[in-house]
This record gives sequence, structure tokens and C-alpha cells, in this order.
Amino acid sequence: MYRIRFHGRGGQGMKTASRILGTAFFLQGYEVQDAPRYGAERRGAPIFAYVRADETPINERGIITQADLVIVADDSLVPVPGAGVLAGVDKHTVILINSDESPEVWKQRLNISGKVFTLPVETEDRAELRFIGATCTGAAAKLLGVITRESLSQAIEEELGDLGHAVVEKNLHKALTAFDLMKKHAGCVSTMEKTSAANYTRPAWVELPFEDARISAPSIHAAANSVQVKTGLWRTQRPVIDYEHCSGCWWVCSTFCPDGAINVTEQGLPDIDYDHCKGCMVCVAQCPPHAIHAIAEEVAQAEEAKGGQA
Repeated sequence: MYRIRFHGRGGQGMKTASRILGTAFFLQGYEVQDAPRYGAERRGAPIFAYVRADETPINERGIITQADLVIVADDSLVPVPGAGVLAGVDKHTVILINSDESPEVWKQRLNISGKVFTLPVETEDRAELRFIGATCTGAAAKLLGVITRESLSQAIEEELGDLGHAVVEKNLHKALTAFDLMKKHAGCVSTMEKTSAANYTRPAWVELPFEDARISAPSIHAAANSVQVKTGLWRTQRPVIDYEHCSGCWWVCSTFCPDGAINVTEQGLPDIDYDHCKGCMVCVAQCPPHAIHAIAEEVAQAEEAKGGQA
């Protein structure tokens, strides 16, 4: 059985990527499972999706703890414990990372002996990060070695057809480019030996004592404590205000901001709290004079590091 995990941030298309790969497997005649896992907070937050594929009925359920292939759409997630990128990774696991760093650098950083690949530079376009899911799927399909170009194309058309011809064509181009460029690594992903029920090791359960409801119930009595959670760390796109075009109708963007991350200055102008802005881009869509635009977070941080303003 093939076990694949996609890791990314909310909004990068990992759920869609897993569906495309699952559909491609299905078109090749495989039994398939694909599902995402994420919490209430999505955009910018770490999420993962997983795919199982086998030529026989799949009885295994739940998340994949040991994967044959791990795909990472955002390399900033690798050191984040909560993202679980390295969970169950061993010398058998193949890792595919969307990164500017070389595979050798990642192998040294992670101290692993298994295969590590990065997306070919020809597939990179920082201005079009919304297509990273299709790019990762195309590369993964080739690494697996059991999915044809035709099945991958048909899966993209089936899963994205409702979004229109232009979107399908763009995703097809990204996916097939990555598929072709990974040709020399085709079939490098292998399946693990099936686990025998006789040798199955039960999880190490942690026994928790029963607590009084006043202790264990999820009641928050302290006010204004959410400020301590810097959700801006989840952001992949940053909204930036062009004050030369801002008309000062601050009540529009500040009212529509779902996280209350837009404050109002004494001059009556909106000011974005980047510590808590998750990058949902609602303000970009709602701004009447179109004075708010989006740029990639890594570009904004690079500009700040140079001493400039994003």
C-alpha cells in the first residue's frame, strides 16, 4: 500500500492536491483513500492531507503515521513540531520539499539517510504560489512511478473543472512540468511491508486522571488573552496598505477583518497588526479604492531585512 502525506499551510491547496493524487490513483485502477486534517483556523495554519492507495481493498483507517512519501509545500513548516512533518520519517521515507535549498542541505539539517528531493527550479514562481499544490502533485506522481501523464491530466480536469478552463490549464501546465522534470527519479518511492496483526504494537496510551469539570472544561475566564497567540506566523500572503490611494474609509476594512487585526490611528487611517493578521485577504477584496494589495510574505520579510518597507 502506498501511504502519502501532504504538508502545507491553509490556503496552499493541500486538500485539493491530495484529491488530485487520489483521483489519479483511482484512474490507474487502485483502491484509494484521501482526506485532509486541519482545525478551525485554516488560512496560514499548518495542515496536512493524506492519501492511501492499494490494489486491494484498504482496511487501514486514521491518519498516516509512517509514510512512504512526504510532500512539503512550505519548507518553513519542517522545524515546527506541531506541523508533524517528520513524524514517522525513517530511511525508507522519500521526502519532497518545495525549497530554495538543495536536497543535500536538507539531508544534513535533518540528519536522515533517506531520499530527499526539492522541486526543480524550473517549476518555481513565487508570484504564483496558489499553484504549488498542483506542482507538488505532479512531482509526487512521477516519484511514485505508477501514475501516467494521462491519468494525472484527467484527474486535474475532473477535480478542477468547475473552476473554469483557464484555471485547469494553468494547473495542468504546473503539474505536468513538474511531472516531466522528475523523470530521472521515477519510481523511487516503494511501499512498506504489510504489518502483521500478530506483531502489531499497541500505542503507548497515557492514562489521565479524571478531573473536576471546573478544571477540565474548556472555559476561558481571562479577558484579552488571545493577543498572546501571534497568528501572524501562519501568514503566507501579506496585505499592504498604499496610503496614497487610501480614502480613509477605515470602517470598511476594519469591520470586515475577521480577526480584528486592523486598527485605526489617531489620523483616522487603518493600520494592520501583522502579529495577528493571518493573511486571509478579506481586506484586499473589500477595500473600495483598492488601496490594499497582497505580496508574498517571504518577499515582505526580505524587504524588511534589507531595512526597507514591504
